[in-house]
Amino acid sequence: MTEVHDTAREVTVALADLPLSCPRPSSPLWARHPRVFLDVLKNGEALCPYCGTKYRYSGEKPKGHH
Repeated sequence: MTEVHDTAREVTVALADLPLSCPRPSSPLWARHPRVFLDVLKNGEALCPYCGTKYRYSGEKPKGHH
């Protein structure tokens, strides 16, 4: 029997997490993939093309440039 591991998950992020990249620094070594930056401000959420993790932005959007 083949064992299937569903690694997709949902993560809520805030202003302090920007700029957002996946995998997160706290991700375990086995869950690492090439780092990709995601724009959660455009639609309020973003999906990682590697692992399928869905990131949702919560809170006030930033004002001006950082």
